[in-house]
Amino acid sequence: EVQLVESGGGLVQPGGSLRLSCAASGFTYDEYAIGWFRQAPGKEREGVSAIQPRYKFTYYSDSVKGRFTISTDSAKNTVYLEMNSLKTEDTAVYFCATVREVGRPLANPLSPYGYDYWGQGTQVTVSS
Repeated sequence: EVQLVESGGGLVQPGGSLRLSCAASGFTYDEYAIGWFRQAPGKEREGVSAIQPRYKFTYYSDSVKGRFTISTDSAKNTVYLEMNSLKTEDTAVYFCATVREVGRPLANPLSPYGYDYWGQGTQVTVSS
């Protein structure tokens, strides 16, 4: 059974940093692509970043490019999202999700509709 568990959320001041973790189980690490998504109250879920570990392809939304970094630890079967220079508009529930690797760059890596399994989410609040 595929399971994803996010952690690392919390309250941080504008300009601060957080590192989110997505611990994965139930599948072989490099056989899946993993994405990070977020959803703020009253807004649609949006893609933030994604990675295809087998090929080391990474993807970022324009809103986080240069501030967020996605990475993996194969030994721990964990994907991280390092978030720096946080802004109030980054406030949201952050989810990780996974889809089976397709052997080529994902056509829409930041679309939530392309992912099959989801974690429960972790709250990130950026506020002074």
